[in-house]
Amino acid sequence: MMKKVFLVLLAVVAVNVLSAFLFFRVDLTAEKRYTLSGATQNLLAGLDDDVHVNVYLTGDLPPGFKRLENAVRETLDEFEARAGQNVTYRFIDIDAIGNAEAKAKQIEQLSQKGLLPTNLFANEGGKRTEKIIFPGAIVTYKGQEVAVPLLKGNKAASPEEQLNQSYEGVEYAMASAIRRLTQPAGSRRRVGLLARTNVPPSRFSDLLASVQENYDLFFVDLSKPGPIANLDVLLVPKPDQPFSDDDLFKVDQFVVNGGRALFFVDGQRVDSVGAEGTFAQPLNLNLDELFFGWGIRVNRDVVKDLSCNVIPLNVGNVGDKPNIQLVPWRFYPVINNFGRGTGAGSHPIVRNLDVVWTRFVSSMDTVRAVGAGNSSIRKTPLLLTSPYTQIRQAPVVVGYNEARQQPDPRTYNGGVRMVGCLLEGRFRSLFANQILPTDPRARGFRAEATAESRVVVCSDGDLVVNDVNYQNQTPYPLGFDRFTRQTFANKDFALNAIDYLADPEGVIEARNRQVTLRPLDKVRLQNERTGWQLLNLIGPVALVGLIGVVWQWNRKRKYGK
Repeated sequence: MMKKVFLVLLAVVAVNVLSAFLFFRVDLTAEKRYTLSGATQNLLAGLDDDVHVNVYLTGDLPPGFKRLENAVRETLDEFEARAGQNVTYRFIDIDAIGNAEAKAKQIEQLSQKGLLPTNLFANEGGKRTEKIIFPGAIVTYKGQEVAVPLLKGNKAASPEEQLNQSYEGVEYAMASAIRRLTQPAGSRRRVGLLARTNVPPSRFSDLLASVQENYDLFFVDLSKPGPIANLDVLLVPKPDQPFSDDDLFKVDQFVVNGGRALFFVDGQRVDSVGAEGTFAQPLNLNLDELFFGWGIRVNRDVVKDLSCNVIPLNVGNVGDKPNIQLVPWRFYPVINNFGRGTGAGSHPIVRNLDVVWTRFVSSMDTVRAVGAGNSSIRKTPLLLTSPYTQIRQAPVVVGYNEARQQPDPRTYNGGVRMVGCLLEGRFRSLFANQILPTDPRARGFRAEATAESRVVVCSDGDLVVNDVNYQNQTPYPLGFDRFTRQTFANKDFALNAIDYLADPEGVIEARNRQVTLRPLDKVRLQNERTGWQLLNLIGPVALVGLIGVVWQWNRKRKYGK
């Protein structure tokens, strides 16, 4: 007997000694919800200093928010386990601050740092109560800090689904913040801005400022001799000037040589809109042949959608004053239909994305790619309209008076139209078999890629154009509508696309996480509540008693003789 006890104690000591040198964790969940992506693990393993996280989502919360709080805690536990002492965290309950002045000061500081409060309403004792919470965190590294909103997801979804989408996005949100703070100089990806537009720089200010937070940004001048080189991603926002053949050659060779590109282009031009009307004119950027070779076409049309944003319009007079109301403007489709990747879930660029706002968008079609090499290019739709669309071929009259008219749904039968697409594969040059040996461009020319590349094309240049406060010329955030005061997910889409193009196996991989909601059957819960309560109360006691009876019976059988 003493020998068995000694062996058990020896095994326990051995396990404890080994645990000090050998670390492992086992994730037994079906979705691997506690397993960090490879990029996140590499990011944490490379930390050279302390990262501290203050989380403000805690306290007396409803079950859905409590589940999100637990997800944050579990994720940070995994971060701490992977990074050792380099990651620490603390949960702070704002509501627990007793001093009213100190509490108000803390709330003001968090708002200034970029954490926006959320109001929770509940009924307590027959009275409606309101509570302010901050579903977010502040990540600090070497004296620098960044705010991380944790309540994300598609606002058109149910509250339960939105909280679940926030749950799925915790790792990506935290890893992105840490990457932003800890990227050493010289190791950041390089993004080139190809600006061929007359749009004022202030209209791109929010996008470019956001890009510079994670990437080194450079301006690309195609008029200079030499190829486009030393860039990871080429960003082309809302061009309104045609590309020359030399320009096309440089862009073509950049993609064929493994570069990635992101285009936000228009199929037509609408300079201004008047009540009487103006024309949406076809816009020729000389990109058609290049896109067609890749298997995509931006059409010369305007998409009208019953799922749309609103504009202020004078709908009449009240006395001697104009009656200004917000009315649906079907030339401003809102996109809440996103394409799927190779698996069952949405592509990581658009997974759990909120609604995207477009203005005078054109439709896109996939076509059979030109050239043997381009026939294998994979096409993934990213942005799709609602089924209730109407396609108007340019040139077409666009006037505000149309917003006054009640639309006939029967005429909006254009179906779902693609307005954003991802192209992946080995691209073949548009200039293959066209460059003669005597051509100066023949030196270094590549007819077909040796490695895969990626291109995203969106048929709305305004998708990445921010609005401006015309009183003081201050730019609004990208996607912010100054009339409805709503912020759409335009910036999230653009940054996700750049993340994926620059490094598809980077932290963007964490956006693939999928946690399935498994709600209880409310009908069975109502009918069988008492039975399950009794089972949970009496079952464990009965099980322990049964084990005791079997144990005693076995002892009597073994030692009774």
